[in-house]
Amino acid sequence: VHLVESGGGLVQPGGSLNLSCAASGDLFDIASVSWYRETPGGPRELIAVITRYRSISYANSVKGRFTISRDDDKNTVYLSLTSLTPEDSGVYYCRGSLGPYGQGTQVTVSS
Repeated sequence: VHLVESGGGLVQPGGSLNLSCAASGDLFDIASVSWYRETPGGPRELIAVITRYRSISYANSVKGRFTISRDDDKNTVYLSLTSLTPEDSGVYYCRGSLGPYGQGTQVTVSS
């Protein structure tokens, strides 16, 4: 099952974005889907995880601002980003369990 991210873009500080991670097959076949973020010059950071049974966890850096969800009928995992700051800028990737990363989607927070 391959995962493809979309939904990135340019947004002003304080704004919101909704990212999507679409699976090429049955999403339920994947034990968990994670979102990662790679900021300029920084490591790739795990920021949110949702399991097939909808257990969820967040990194402290995004807790309370980002929301991960899934729609198994659409085979898609979402990441809702709110209260964005320039420090949230980077490439956002999704990943199924320990599988390969997608190609990423760029998020730029700037005025």
